[in-house]
Amino acid sequence: MLPASIQLKSTNCEYPQPCGYLGDPVHRCTCSDSLIRNYQKRISGPLLDRIDIHLDVPRVDYDKLTDARRGEPSAAVQHRVETARARQRERFKNSPRLHSNADMGASEIRDYCEMQPDAEKLINATLRQMQLSARAYHRILKLSRTIADLADHDRIEIADMAEAIQYRPRRLNV
Repeated sequence: MLPASIQLKSTNCEYPQPCGYLGDPVHRCTCSDSLIRNYQKRISGPLLDRIDIHLDVPRVDYDKLTDARRGEPSAAVQHRVETARARQRERFKNSPRLHSNADMGASEIRDYCEMQPDAEKLINATLRQMQLSARAYHRILKLSRTIADLADHDRIEIADMAEAIQYRPRRLNV
């Protein structure tokens, strides 16, 4: 088999418990603590470590859906993404096997993921508090480098790091 790069998207892959209503403002969760614990064990930690971005998508109120205010225009987002991709092409121009931040290994991460001191303090504290694996640590650094590229930052700033960290999966402590 050849190495592969995939993009996994799932809308229902990691509800923190079976019914999907824990924390929902409309429906009440009736799952027991033991049922939630057993349900969470179905998805292994090593598999979750390989997923870079975990997003919780809560229920949206009807009033917010019909609000006339608009988000950022698609053209502006496209421009930011194209600029970030150009930064990455320039960064990796002398490394033919690297095309994006996601392709970096440990040595490239050391070379290309320069952090501001506050960002480094944050990731170190997070490592201790969340007891993250080396794989999770490297994924956070690569993602924070991408977030910094999108923000046109030369070094990873604390806001870039904080955003990358908040995309890590959260297990419930029940």
